[in-house]
Amino acid sequence: MKGMKTNAIGFALSALLLALYLPAEAQQPTKVYRIGYLSMRSGASEKLRIPVFLQELQKLGYTEGKNIVFELRRVPLEQREKLRELAAELVRLKADVIVGSSGDAARIAKDATTTIPIVFTVSADPVGEGLVQSLARPGANVTGLSDLHGDMLGKRLELLKEVVPSASVSAFLWNSTGTAGRLQLKELQAAAPALGVRVLSVPVTGPNDIDRAFAQLRKEHPGGLVIHGSPLLGFDTIGEHVAKSRIPHIFTTSTNVEAGGLMSYGANHYELWRRAATYVDKILKGAKPTDLPVEQPTKFELVINLKTAKQIGLTIPPNVLARADRVIR
Repeated sequence: MKGMKTNAIGFALSALLLALYLPAEAQQPTKVYRIGYLSMRSGASEKLRIPVFLQELQKLGYTEGKNIVFELRRVPLEQREKLRELAAELVRLKADVIVGSSGDAARIAKDATTTIPIVFTVSADPVGEGLVQSLARPGANVTGLSDLHGDMLGKRLELLKEVVPSASVSAFLWNSTGTAGRLQLKELQAAAPALGVRVLSVPVTGPNDIDRAFAQLRKEHPGGLVIHGSPLLGFDTIGEHVAKSRIPHIFTTSTNVEAGGLMSYGANHYELWRRAATYVDKILKGAKPTDLPVEQPTKFELVINLKTAKQIGLTIPPNVLARADRVIR
């Protein structure tokens, strides 16, 4: 019996010593990070993009409910002011990083905090929108990804001119409530003279203004329509109007063409959301936003929907069709 007690005491002492000498990190519980996500986007495209973002985080070792808490805060565009309250809520929750699903959402987050890192998934002009000081050295607490939307406006106008050579006027349907649309209108107007096209500005201020905008388009009869890459002007919002107008049109992202739009030319937004997850990963591992340059896309894709072309009575020229990265038939 005495020997058994001695052995028991020995085992207990060994266990205690082992616990004392184990590395400190092995005894620590798993760190749980809180990721805030601010969005004024709605519709099918956002429902697809968020899972892409979360799937990429999972590949990087983050699992919701295990080592991350995903705080989704989303409102319709017409309730954009409410997003300020939600941004403040994420600050109170002490989020480790806040993701803005657009330049406007990221700017609202930036107004709410100067300390919590912010990553924007997409911005047409991060410097012009006041998000960062420069692409190479963002400064402050904000960084993310640009889709170079503004730089691509001239190319979109050129594609429309190739599809409708007779067009002398192309309209620009844009969201006038933020800074991005104004910057892009200037870009488009600068590119138009070289193509022999006049740009008709058709601004919208919210969902209730869309009927008025398309009434103006029906009155003006432009030969083409460039659509601003704003959450307000996704195909889920304006698709019925676009179809009835029968105006050849071009969107920024392929999701709108998949939903029934005619053409799109721009960066792959699913890839931008994946890349945003890698920025979040770097920040959670200690990187500072100011040391993470704004990433720009290197590949742009042209997507054409031939079903829609047929519906509006348009024949896509073979030379344009041959350059398409993807054709929906």
